[in-house]
Amino acid sequence: MPYINRIVDAELERALGAFGAVLLEGPKWCGKTTTAARVARSSLMLSDPAGDFASRKLAQVEPSVAIEGESPRLIDEWQEVPKLWDAVRYRCDATGGRGLFVLTGSATPDDAHAPMHSGVGRIARVRMGTLTLQEQGVSSGKVSVAGLLRGKSYTALGSLDVQTIAQLVVRGGWPSAAGVPAPAASMLARGYVDGVCNSDVSRIDGVRRDPDKVTRLVRSLARNESTLATMKSVLADLGGDITRQTAAKYVSILSRLHFVQDVPAWNPALRSPVVLRQAAKHHLADPSLAAAALGASTESLLEDVKTLGLLFESLVIHDLMAYAQASGARVYHYHDSSDLEVDAIVQADDGRWLAVEVKLGAGGVQDGCQNLLRLESKMTDAGNRPPAAKVVVVGFGEPAHLTEDNVQVVPIDTLGV
Repeated sequence: MPYINRIVDAELERALGAFGAVLLEGPKWCGKTTTAARVARSSLMLSDPAGDFASRKLAQVEPSVAIEGESPRLIDEWQEVPKLWDAVRYRCDATGGRGLFVLTGSATPDDAHAPMHSGVGRIARVRMGTLTLQEQGVSSGKVSVAGLLRGKSYTALGSLDVQTIAQLVVRGGWPSAAGVPAPAASMLARGYVDGVCNSDVSRIDGVRRDPDKVTRLVRSLARNESTLATMKSVLADLGGDITRQTAAKYVSILSRLHFVQDVPAWNPALRSPVVLRQAAKHHLADPSLAAAALGASTESLLEDVKTLGLLFESLVIHDLMAYAQASGARVYHYHDSSDLEVDAIVQADDGRWLAVEVKLGAGGVQDGCQNLLRLESKMTDAGNRPPAAKVVVVGFGEPAHLTEDNVQVVPIDTLGV
């Protein structure tokens, strides 16, 4: 199978030119090892069973020897032997070189097994997710997030329909599912959920956890995907069988496994008079995971448009995160004390920002525009800078165009870096 060019390729190359080592982190199966291997000249594969896992044994006994090799040296799933991190950091300090190592990781060790040193200044962190629609070749990428941040406007045609969107949600962005029919691809996502709930949550720190309770928690997170449901709501879903402390621990572990990625609340300015609600939104690493946890198929989503709309929002946020990262920006959500809620805020390091509403079909565009205009008015009245663009991302039914209210409508299959 030919290599699928990834958005993080350029970021990885830049980071290798500036730091001694780069950590490429993200969920399992998202393609980290394949991407890292393209720039590596040698490798240490801790999951290689050759010689009764000889590589892992060497790393455990003599990490300084295990990291020897031509640079950049790939160290795959470094968290399996956490002391490798400190060996890499020490080597970077000792040589002062750049581009020495690429580490990949699909989990973050707990405090008891964490490295001695954070690696700040020596090891750069680059997040990698599953494939976006642009990487899959579904989106033309004609509407650029970077361009929107510069205030550009766009016209372009989308071509998706509601059935295709349901298929894209169920299939997800797993590289191994590329080109696979949606029903077969959904089996990969269901296998992923089962593996996390039955094995990974216990394996990460050696503490045995009830797979049934973890599965029910994941199902609750999936049911509340793209909403601001509180832990109280999640606990209500679980019927009182799990304490708040246990549920919070499970969510923390799922975050360390990169299964859950929170979208933080946006704060427009340190001294802004706007009173905000600070709860984060829980997002699963790929929309197919939510569909799998709910047992949803393309057909069932087409019969439940509300759930499809929430999972479509999850798909948009997933892609926005990748496109924003490529521009040095981050994705947030907005919710204030007046109950004004906006689905996503994309903010660049220099303070420029986009306000984004997500609507499955054309029928919701007008409501999305009104929400964005309310937010713009509230921000400017409070003395904050206006958005570089107000954006409504739609699934189908509208071309990319600028409305009379200066809102950029964007079909998801035209959105890109």
